[in-house]
Amino acid sequence: MSNIERPAPPLDADERSALEGWLDFQRATLARKCEGLDDTQAATPAVAPSELTLTGLVQHMTEVERTWFRRILAAEELAPTHTGQARADGTDGGFELAEHATLHEALTTWHTEVEHARRSCREYSLTDTGDLGGQNVNLRWIYIHMIEEYARHNGHADLLRERLDGTTGI
Repeated sequence: MSNIERPAPPLDADERSALEGWLDFQRATLARKCEGLDDTQAATPAVAPSELTLTGLVQHMTEVERTWFRRILAAEELAPTHTGQARADGTDGGFELAEHATLHEALTTWHTEVEHARRSCREYSLTDTGDLGGQNVNLRWIYIHMIEEYARHNGHADLLRERLDGTTGI
């Protein structure tokens, strides 16, 4: 039994509540995939040649949260959350692990970004926009993209966790 609460998204809600519910469900799913692992397990890639790890996924989702909700929507100029994680092509980094990276540190930083995003989004309507390379992108689109981003990476996390200890479906 998991200690991480993962409430089901509302079945009959307004659009915003549904989007926020699904995003929070996906966020909680990632946290559950990491629950109970030590730093060595969380830094173990699934299979060569991939270097993808659960700690790297958490770091990446931290960058994704920061990029979409703070850099794009709120127009904040911010450095990457993990040193050396900015990519030359401008895409979200975070997958690469620093020498002494820990799962606890990655989760703590991720939780901070998630809470910041929740607070910040309260100030915006679904139709408010941010700048994405000279094009407007609204909060509705960002929420949908974030749900998709988490769902895709939670599939990766499920495979990584199964490889580590056989646990699936959490």
